[in-house]
Amino acid sequence: MIRARDIVKEYVDGDGSRVKVLDGLSLEVEAGDFVAVVGSSGSGKSTLLHLLGGLDVHYTGEVEVAGVKLRGLKDRQLARFRNLHVGFVFQSFHLIPNLSAVENVLLPSHFGSVTAEGRKRAEFLLDRVGLLAKKNREPVRLSGGERQRVAIARALFTGPKVLLCDEPTGNLDAATGDGVIQLFQELHRDGLTVLAVTHEERMRDAARRVVRLKEGRLLEESLVERPSVGGAP
Repeated sequence: MIRARDIVKEYVDGDGSRVKVLDGLSLEVEAGDFVAVVGSSGSGKSTLLHLLGGLDVHYTGEVEVAGVKLRGLKDRQLARFRNLHVGFVFQSFHLIPNLSAVENVLLPSHFGSVTAEGRKRAEFLLDRVGLLAKKNREPVRLSGGERQRVAIARALFTGPKVLLCDEPTGNLDAATGDGVIQLFQELHRDGLTVLAVTHEERMRDAARRVVRLKEGRLLEESLVERPSVGGAP
């Protein structure tokens, strides 16, 4: 599902020197896997996530996601790739404050080809994450965990093959974060490929596979054998 080969990503520092954020990194993720990417701040975790999601195109190496080679794609092609194949979940939710929960979930319909069944799909996904009863509430009337669940429902709207998560429990308390992690595990059991960048042990412990980055390089991996059941969310 995800294949990154010999990825090098550099920034120019304030003094003009070049800093390698990713240094020859290679990574493969099988369809239906649940991978946690861990490491200290500055290790390259979020940068890797942005490259895999087609949000950053300034690198050397090759990235292929869901059978699509990202190298050389134009902005419109990358936007279509993201809309069709990738769902994003961020630490800060990124919900539109003046839209209701169901309207936030419907946002991807403005950027792709979605049928007239869109609202029904949005309500189904809100039900899937346990928030159908609050579909007409704006984000300010939802808790942090509820906002993240709305964000996850929005990420699932177009039926992506991959869910990319950047510190998805970073703004949540322990109990609320555990509920969101359980939801990720359920989505994984349903067959969705999940890759999560995280600092948190609880997120790492929930994943089937752990990838550790240090100074832009793959340091180690560990695998936790858990049963996986195919199917689409």
